[in-house]
Amino acid sequence: MKKTIFATTLILAVIGSISTAQAQNNVVKINILSPIVRTISVFYENAIQEDKSFQLGFFYTGASVTDTKFRGFGITPEFRFYLSETSAPEGVYVAPFLKYQNFDLTEEITDSKATLSTFGGGVVIGKQWLFKEKITLDAFLGPNFNSGDVKVESGNASFSTGAFEGFGLRLGLTFGLAF
Repeated sequence: MKKTIFATTLILAVIGSISTAQAQNNVVKINILSPIVRTISVFYENAIQEDKSFQLGFFYTGASVTDTKFRGFGITPEFRFYLSETSAPEGVYVAPFLKYQNFDLTEEITDSKATLSTFGGGVVIGKQWLFKEKITLDAFLGPNFNSGDVKVESGNASFSTGAFEGFGLRLGLTFGLAF
């Protein structure tokens, strides 16, 4: 997992350095709340206009819901509309997003295995602060919906998909570096 995080951060940094040379157009962030649910979330945001940006998020998890263990990843592309008078990537924003998730599920009690792939989306409202033109703090919250299909590979368990499927709440608090 450490190799995946390092590789993702390195790729995002290279992409950011290739894009426009204007200051603070790019931000690499980590969701500081995600370790609470045994997840690591990394984001790359690029300001494409004064009031718009594109963000790509990636997460990896090893979470558990009741007796079901989830191991897998998710990708979340997001388009941000900044509503404040400051230039992106700073200020209040509204952001529609899509989300794709892919998990391997296991239930040790019945020795059952399955996969779950979901697709969905939603919208968040948030605010991003920029300190000393280098450090960002981004708080966001909003509803989402994911729909998916559990494919049982072995065993006879009834897998609980919990917050990974259906209606839910997407929230986060990220810390990042702008460049």
